[in-house]
Amino acid sequence: MPASSVLDDAPLSGFHKRLALYSSGGPFLDGYILSIVGVALVQLGPQLRLSDAAQGLIGASALIGIFCGAFLGGYLTDRFGRQMLYTVDLIAIIGCSVAQFWAADPVWLFVLRLLIGMAVGADYPIATSLLAEFTPRRYRGPLLGGLMVMWFVGAATAYVVGEALLTIGATGWRWMLASPALPAAVIVMLRLGTPESPRWLAKKGRVDEANAVMRKVFGDQADISDLPEEERESAGLVLLWRSGYLGRMLFVSAFWTCSIVPLFAVYAFGPRILGALHLQGRLVNVGSALITVFFVVGCVLAMVVINRMGRRALLIHSFVWSGLALLLLGVFPSAPAGVIIVLFAAYAVLIGGAQNLQWIYPNELFPTEIRGTAVGLASSLSRVGAAVGTYLVPLALTGWGIGTTMLTAAAITLLGAVISLRWAPETRGLALHESAALAGPALSRP
Repeated sequence: MPASSVLDDAPLSGFHKRLALYSSGGPFLDGYILSIVGVALVQLGPQLRLSDAAQGLIGASALIGIFCGAFLGGYLTDRFGRQMLYTVDLIAIIGCSVAQFWAADPVWLFVLRLLIGMAVGADYPIATSLLAEFTPRRYRGPLLGGLMVMWFVGAATAYVVGEALLTIGATGWRWMLASPALPAAVIVMLRLGTPESPRWLAKKGRVDEANAVMRKVFGDQADISDLPEEERESAGLVLLWRSGYLGRMLFVSAFWTCSIVPLFAVYAFGPRILGALHLQGRLVNVGSALITVFFVVGCVLAMVVINRMGRRALLIHSFVWSGLALLLLGVFPSAPAGVIIVLFAAYAVLIGGAQNLQWIYPNELFPTEIRGTAVGLASSLSRVGAAVGTYLVPLALTGWGIGTTMLTAAAITLLGAVISLRWAPETRGLALHESAALAGPALSRP
């Protein structure tokens, strides 16, 4: 029977809901930023006379930035705290997004989007660690999974905004790339005043501050004595390797990579991919937005069933069935437009479980002192494959054709199923200190 604590078994409160909403701002911006560039490139590419390779670099630039920013953000949030960095990263997104409006050449645009990606990547470990460390165990999976829902909401919003801004003329792409500044400013205002994680404060010996946060959030009788003891680990990268968590890091990085390589490629070049599948005109962007709605549906369904199915079963089924949908797209690339949309919609709904677990597993499998570092490193490693895949999409479409490109995406997704069958643990119903323990129940519940 899992150990009980005030924090792990607290009822879901308004504070938890607000924290989940504010934390979802980072994924929303991530989805928006990575998707709006796909629409902008339709106009931007011809105006700046970009080659396929240059378009690939512009599309992948934010992902390269996420690779650097996620690990750096994870290290900094473990060392200096979650709350301090919770707004600083979004302020950087505002400044760089506005600067894109005046980008005059692809090099300047690449640099700005690289910096934006670094800020987006930094938010992953900051926001998810803060949310995981405050959320009761019963709601941790659905609330962390809900962050991925907001990724797709951001992506769908980007396609709608991009379609509208295409109508204003030749400068439409500039307004598209500057537009993330507006939601980022709103999220910064909402995040002001968020308390520091009491788990992190207690680990740093700041007992009085941790007690003050516990009383504020969980009631006058709560204090850090209600926080279960965790294994003590250092936040250093080298010591992370030596601590025994290497196997977990490899598993998280591998399944995360397999789930996002096809997805990010689709989002960076969604209009072009759908065009290659014989959708024409405005139906391309409308189809992209519609498919994104199905991604949202898939993530919501995964949130609903995750505590019922368990993490392991949900991850395996998600990879298997979504991979089969991509396989059919690769085998039948000349199918009627309606069939293409249905298969893409099936992939979007079925991959929802794997997408949600990108945020859940990393936060559950590592202890407080190295949680941010581990989440950041896993995110960084997964983005290597995503950046390479995104860069190669326009070259693959030209050189291989759409059928082979989709078959490659299917192979990557089905590889995720094999990895999950071999290594995915079950962490459903466990407190954070139990799921993170090397000899804990997570290892004995595959």
